[in-house]
Amino acid sequence: MLNKLGWITVFSWSALVCIAPYFIGTQIQGMVVLADPTYELVKWRGTLLMWAVAIIPIIINIFARRVLGGIEVAAGIMHVVFLPVTIAVFVILAPRNPNFFVWDTFVEGLSGWQNSGVVFSIGLLGVITPLAGVDGVIHMAEEVKNAKVVVPRSMIYGTLINGVMAFSYLIAILYCMGDYTEALTSPTGYPIITIAYQATGSKAATYVLMAMGMLPGWIALFNGLASVTRLTWAFARDNGLPFSDFFAVVDPTYKIPLRALFLVASCIFALSFIQIGSTAAFNAILSLSTLGLYISYLIPLVLLVWKRFAAPHDIPRGTFSLGKFGLPMNLLAILFATYFSIFLPFPATLPVTAENMNYAGPVLGFVMLFACGDWIVRGRHKWQGPTIRHYDDRSE
Repeated sequence: MLNKLGWITVFSWSALVCIAPYFIGTQIQGMVVLADPTYELVKWRGTLLMWAVAIIPIIINIFARRVLGGIEVAAGIMHVVFLPVTIAVFVILAPRNPNFFVWDTFVEGLSGWQNSGVVFSIGLLGVITPLAGVDGVIHMAEEVKNAKVVVPRSMIYGTLINGVMAFSYLIAILYCMGDYTEALTSPTGYPIITIAYQATGSKAATYVLMAMGMLPGWIALFNGLASVTRLTWAFARDNGLPFSDFFAVVDPTYKIPLRALFLVASCIFALSFIQIGSTAAFNAILSLSTLGLYISYLIPLVLLVWKRFAAPHDIPRGTFSLGKFGLPMNLLAILFATYFSIFLPFPATLPVTAENMNYAGPVLGFVMLFACGDWIVRGRHKWQGPTIRHYDDRSE
C-alpha cells in the first residue's frame, strides 16, 4: 500500500510542477494576442515558452541552492503584496456588478451539464487546486530546523493565508468582471486577461496586473522543484523507484540529489509535449496532479482513523496535536477528499469527445498499473518501507 501511495504522490507532484510553466508560458502567449489580435496561438510556441519558464529555476536549483530560502521569502512577500494591490486596482477602476450577480446568480448550461450540483462540483477544480500541495513543505523536513513544529505550523498558516486571499480575490473579480460571456470567449485563452483589460481599459495596465500574478508563481517554482526533487530522492532512497540506486545518489559536488532533479525536470519537458497534440489532454494531466494529491491524502487519513479505533495507544503523540478535535477533523477531511476525488475526473464539458475528455482518471489508472507491475517485478524484492531516522532533539 505504501509503495503505491508513494507512486501516486511522486507522479502527482511531478505533474504539479508543470502547472506554473504551463500557465505562465501560455499566459504570455495570451498577452501577445492582446497586443496583436492577428497573432495566432500555436501550441508548440506555448511548449517552448514552458521550457523557457522552467529552465532558470532548474539552473538555480543546481548552482545556487543556498539562495532558495531567500527566493522563497521574496516570492511570499510578492504574493502577499501583489494580490491586494491587484484587488485594489480592480475595485478602484472597474465598473461594479450588482450584489445579486455576485451572491445570488448561478450560471449554468455553458458546459453542457444540466445538473446544477454537477456543474458546481466540477467547477471546484479551479478552487481547490490553489490550496492543494499543502504537504510540499514536508518534503523539505530533513533540511528544516525543528521540523516537527515548523512544518505543521507552516502548513496551517499557508492554507489560512492563501484561503483568505483567494476568497478575497474571487469576490473582487465577481464584482469587477464585467461581461462574463466576453471573458469566457476571450481570444487570449484566459478570461482573466480580458477581465483585467475590461477593468482598466489599458493594455499596459493589464500586462502589469498579469505580471504581478505570474511572477510570484514563477519564483515559487524554484522551491517547488526543490521540494519535488527531495520527494523523488527520498522515494528512490527507499527503493520505491526503478533504478533507485541511480536516482538516490546525492551529488558530491553540488550537495543535492542532482539525478532526481534531472528526473523531475525531464517529466516537465516530456509532459509539455502533450499539449502540442491536445490541450485538453495536458489540462487533464494538471487536474491529475490535484486528483492524485487528494487520493494521497485520503489513504493515510482512512488508515489513521482506523488506527484511532483499533489501537489508539499505538499512535505516537507529536509536538503538534488537535486534541479532541483531531478525530472530527480527520472525518471531515475524509469526507471532502472523497467528494473531490469523485468529481475531479469528470469531463468539463458535454458531449464528451477525444479533444475535451478528462484523461485524469485513465492516466492515474495507468500509473497505478505501472506501479503494480513494478511491484511484482522489482519492488516486492527491494521495498522495505520508508527509511525512518531518529534525531536527538538537541541537534535541531
